[in-house]
Order: sequence, then C-alpha cells, then structure tokens
Amino acid sequence: MGWQDRTELLLNKESLEKLASSHVLIAGLGGVGGMCAEMLCRAGIGKFTLFDADVIQETNINRQIIATTENIGKYKCDEWEKRLKSINPNVQIETNKEFLRDDRIPEVLEEKYDYVVDAIDTLSPKVFFIYHAVKNGHKLVSSFGSGSRMAPEKIEISDVADSHHCKLGWYVRKRLHKLGVHTGFDVVFSPEPVMENTFMEIEDGTNQKSIVGTISFMPNVYGAFLASVVVRRLLGIETTEH
Repeated sequence: MGWQDRTELLLNKESLEKLASSHVLIAGLGGVGGMCAEMLCRAGIGKFTLFDADVIQETNINRQIIATTENIGKYKCDEWEKRLKSINPNVQIETNKEFLRDDRIPEVLEEKYDYVVDAIDTLSPKVFFIYHAVKNGHKLVSSFGSGSRMAPEKIEISDVADSHHCKLGWYVRKRLHKLGVHTGFDVVFSPEPVMENTFMEIEDGTNQKSIVGTISFMPNVYGAFLASVVVRRLLGIETTEH
C-alpha cells in the first residue's frame, strides 16, 4: 500500500487531489504551528508557505515536535522543510526566516492562498495578521492560548465571536472590534481556567517578557485541531456554523 492509501480510503481520490492542489500559509512554527504543518503534510496538502524567524532552543524540547538535542541552534524553518519533505518528497515548500510584522503582513497577505493559519503568539502582530487576512478574504483559522492548561478534552473550535473564557482571545477580539472585525473565521481555544503560578517574568534585553508554563501535549493538540479545520473546510466538511 502507498503512504496515502488509508487517507484515500477515508476521504476518496477527489479529496486527495483537492488537498494536493492546495496552498496553505502558516505563520509561526512553534508547538502549535509546527504540529499543524506536520498534520497537514501527512494529510496530503501539496504546497506550504512557512514563516518563522526562530532557531530551536533547548527550552523548546518539552513541547515542539521538531526540537531535539541534535538540532538546537538550527532554524525552525529549515528543520521543518527537511521534515516535511521526508514525509512527502513531492511537497512544495517556501520558507521565510522572518517574523511577520508591520508592512510585511499586508504584503504577504496580498498573495493567493487556499488557507491561512495563524499560530503567532505575540498579540499585536497576531491581530494585524488576522485583520489583513480577513480584509483580503482569506479562509483563516487562528489559535488562541494553549499555555498554563492541561485538559485537551476542553479545547473547542468556534467562530471567533463565539470564543469565550480565554484571556488571549479576549484581547484579540477587543482589538479586532476596533478594526471592524467581529466574526467570520474559526478559532481554536480552550475555556479551561489557566493554572495559578504558572507564569514567570524575565528580562529579555530591554524588555520584560512573560514565560508561560507548558506541557508536551497541549500545543500539539491545538495544532492538530488547526489542521482538522483546514482539511475539513477545504473539503466542505462542516466544523462550526458561521
């Protein structure tokens, strides 16, 4: 049997062809975005545009599927390109070692994609990215916060307007409302209350930065949820009602 035969048995040949002809942009290749990329590649997505400026650090090993003791210091984009091509040698990948921000966001989102995935973990560029994705009519799914949580069974998929009890989601919705965006795209979030005493403030150069406690499985489950939305939406299989 071939590597896609079981997927074809589930979906059918036409669906596989649809996935193979689809182009997905993923912004952010951390624990969430990286797992999303892998799940989409294994599902048969044929073309990716990937954005992430980070290198792999030892602190990534607890949750990021790409991170091992052997590739610390290497660019996530490069490692993900190698991994995805080791899964499907025919996949097309464009990697961009940059954080999406400022004028670069509208420039990137002027291009055509079959689906756009937001796995950005910094608030301002995340909101700006979502805004321009919606403005340009892209099909979009966004991930909210997975840190300080331990219960994957509580993760939900909904329209952004119906997300609730997620602090990051609240901030994103508040800023988007000021920009005139209230609804119209899927989000993956959890209403699980964040665990107490799971944050740490550190000095990062001249800035104060928050470090959030994480467990191995939560970001990866979020990433799998994102991938499920992309695949089902592309194939016309219902997820949530808009």
